[in-house]
Amino acid sequence: MLACWTFVLIIAGALVTSNDAGLSVPDWPTSFGSWYKIPSLVGGVRFEHTHRMIAQGAGLLTIAMVIVTWQVEKRHWMRLLSLAALGTVIAQGILGGITVLFYLPPAVSSAHAALAQTFFCIAVTMALFTGRKWVEEVPRVEFDSRTPSLFTLTLLSIFVLYVQLILGAMFRHHGLSWWPHVANAVTVSFVLGWTTVRALSVYSNVEAVRRPAIVMLSLVIAQLCLGFTAFLTRVAWGRNSIQPELPMVVSTVAHVAVGALLLATAVILAIQVWRHVPVAFEARVPQAQRDPTTA
Repeated sequence: MLACWTFVLIIAGALVTSNDAGLSVPDWPTSFGSWYKIPSLVGGVRFEHTHRMIAQGAGLLTIAMVIVTWQVEKRHWMRLLSLAALGTVIAQGILGGITVLFYLPPAVSSAHAALAQTFFCIAVTMALFTGRKWVEEVPRVEFDSRTPSLFTLTLLSIFVLYVQLILGAMFRHHGLSWWPHVANAVTVSFVLGWTTVRALSVYSNVEAVRRPAIVMLSLVIAQLCLGFTAFLTRVAWGRNSIQPELPMVVSTVAHVAVGALLLATAVILAIQVWRHVPVAFEARVPQAQRDPTTA
């Protein structure tokens, strides 16, 4: 539930940015001086205040999740992960407040966007780790002796996606031009394509790897199409628009939403590869150590 709620929160945040509604509610942590009164939801206020209300819900759900985790979860690392989620959501709220109080500084606003998707990934991984299939299944293991390993490729995929996320956030918050984000899309496409082709061509018989790889490949294609559409509506056609138009808003929000799903899918794929396709031990030991004749 927390993962789904966080995904809605990311969409709400994208609506704020895409509609240039970031300072529609000029104060924080109150809204127009009140802690509880709902302001008139007109203009950009409806996007900004709704975003804040959803964020408060995410905070409350996270607190509830931590309490339940510490009561019923026997895995110590899961308890620590729940605390990491709580710390992330607190930091996210503080960054959101700083964004308002200091009038949308690009660096802080971009960090706010990046941390939101980090929290989403944590929520998704916790949903994965607490699922019945993860707890009950006996992993089917196939050792990976290739170079680079599939696990290395999944980590590289997460890295280039984070870079792309930051570049995109900097562009949306007017801290950077559009071309670094577009240029890095080529790198992202290459790395994710390499990762999914390796996963599907070599380990298609491992369902836990095959399924997120297929989803990731589908999302990459969709994201490229949405990115091109967002570029046309926001940069090529909407550069001189007085206010954001509907096609611009829809394409940008969809682009952000699919980007969040893509990052979370890459994280899931990395976890499943780590579990089902570990690097062969022989591949990590130097030849001199593996050859008994050298002893």
